[in-house]
Amino acid sequence: MHTFLDLSAEGIRLIDGGVQHLVLPRPATVIHKGQQVSGAYLVTRGQLRVFTYTPQGTEATLYFLRPGETCVLALNCLFNDLRYPAWVETAPGTEVAVIPGPLYRRLFESEAAVQNLTVQALSGLVFRLMGELEQLHACTLDQRLANFILSNATEEGVLQMTQQTLAGHLGTSREVIARLMQGFTAQGLVKTQRGTIAIVDSAQLSERAKPAATLS
Repeated sequence: MHTFLDLSAEGIRLIDGGVQHLVLPRPATVIHKGQQVSGAYLVTRGQLRVFTYTPQGTEATLYFLRPGETCVLALNCLFNDLRYPAWVETAPGTEVAVIPGPLYRRLFESEAAVQNLTVQALSGLVFRLMGELEQLHACTLDQRLANFILSNATEEGVLQMTQQTLAGHLGTSREVIARLMQGFTAQGLVKTQRGTIAIVDSAQLSERAKPAATLS
């Protein structure tokens, strides 16, 4: 794990002897709300999605964790003896290194690399959640959808995701997403196939992603 290349010799010995590797080839919910967290979760491959549920019963994504990142909510649970406040699911082909709680706390006391990782996780989460709150209060749903597509598409402008999954990320229904996607397609912003969205006009899609106050 390149994140811990700067560990001391003793830190490396402790990590090598205590870390647990999870290989998750298929999507699965690995943490449930209210669950006791066994350790710090460091993504080494793939992606974790942290989500909650709206009052209407639909899923709403809080943030994603990608390789090299760890979940600050899990760290908060470890340091404060709390239960996890959301749900976590894996993308296909995800691999996670789990550092047991007592070991992580021990490393945190003496290893600058672990202290830096913890601070980066906290600051990263704050910025992500602030961005989500800004979008939630300042953007319409079609603006949030445009932003989500732009932020999560590949370099080739392709997003492999069903409308049901999109609805889960944005906290709405598949029917609403289907209607918005029909509009995007009719305007020449994207093309859709089953489970795939391809960006056609990134400049105009970017304009759709802007909050109304910033539009000229």
